[in-house]
Amino acid sequence: MSFVDRATVRIKGGNGGAGVASFLRQKGRPRGKPTGGSGGAGGDVVLRATADKTSLLEYDRQSHWAGEDGTHGEGDLRHGRGGRVTVLGVPLGTLVSDASGTLLADLVEEGQQLVVARGGKGGRGNAAFVTKARKAPSLSEQGEYGQEVTVVLELRLLADAALVGFPNAGKSTLVSRLSAARPKIADYPFTTLEPNLGVVTVDERQFVLADIPGLVEGAAEGRGLGHEFLRHVERARALVVLLDPTDMQETPFPEQLAVLERELAHHSAALARLPRVIAVNKIDAHEDPRLLADWAEQRAVHVHMISAATGEGLEALAHAIADMVDTARRAAPERPGFVLHRPLESDFSVTRSGGVWLVEGRAAQRAIRLADLTVPEAADLASRRLARIGVAEALRAAGAEPGDDVQIGDLVFTFDPEAVGTE
Repeated sequence: MSFVDRATVRIKGGNGGAGVASFLRQKGRPRGKPTGGSGGAGGDVVLRATADKTSLLEYDRQSHWAGEDGTHGEGDLRHGRGGRVTVLGVPLGTLVSDASGTLLADLVEEGQQLVVARGGKGGRGNAAFVTKARKAPSLSEQGEYGQEVTVVLELRLLADAALVGFPNAGKSTLVSRLSAARPKIADYPFTTLEPNLGVVTVDERQFVLADIPGLVEGAAEGRGLGHEFLRHVERARALVVLLDPTDMQETPFPEQLAVLERELAHHSAALARLPRVIAVNKIDAHEDPRLLADWAEQRAVHVHMISAATGEGLEALAHAIADMVDTARRAAPERPGFVLHRPLESDFSVTRSGGVWLVEGRAAQRAIRLADLTVPEAADLASRRLARIGVAEALRAAGAEPGDDVQIGDLVFTFDPEAVGTE
């Protein structure tokens, strides 16, 4: 299965069902008793973090998702059924941003969720409009459309330690030897195309080790594949820098450590501050392992000499990584996610376009969503609703004159401030 860590998705909440106008004919009541039921609300669409997901592949393949619609009301006071909540599972560590780039949520914990698109309200049937002054209303409401949004999903792996190194440094082999993970491994000088996670057990301790696809010089600036995966290093508590002493072509072994640290620091200053363990792999294939020890001693850094292929030095390396992760956990024991509580959208806005005044916003749309505005009773109610939320006043303030065209959704009407009533 392909690994996808970024996807742009269009999500729409379910539409609300329409209310209905109906009457129960009774002797002595010419118009009958209003019995129109209300429509059910549309279902919300929720993004929920789950350990069962490891990739955003399904959202890359299917970029449009919608909530369940509510059903329409019926006569005899039968109300429509509400749409069920649609839950879209995403991997732990998924960032959710809106189309403008504003970060809405960081979902890192099992079950953590974000309501990303709300369903529309159901329309009321005529039974809901009965008042002392309105004994037999003949109007009903249409259901609201569900909220429609575009979100960007970006996965950043949750790992305690991240393996970084040049292509073919042996990271995948090391993960397979230290953990139960079985990544695809081949002997070629190209980077792995997807990250791999493995759980490493050291005595009674456990940590998650991530094999990050190989970096190349210039990765932070977009060269090669490395820059696509640097984001996965950002959540790690610690780094394991793996060097390849057999690579004397693209980047000779003595230069690898400096290049890798430069690329990490260029991508993020926080990465440069992460604690790290340095390991030199493939010592079984080096012609003179003593030269490697001399190199480490000259730079006054502690380096683990290992062979992922034969297992030499792996136990000591695993203990060193576990110790480093334990220290990092004590320093920062929690990595909580968050869900941004977005401010409510403004009720409506008024703009001028091509000689027509455009009134946009959910409150204005809701005010006119009556089943039949040609019914005088419904037209009067819509007029009073618009006045109550301040549309007429806003149009006057914007410069609208009597006789100007005003558009709300698909409805275009003539502005007549004198005819606007109040409740």
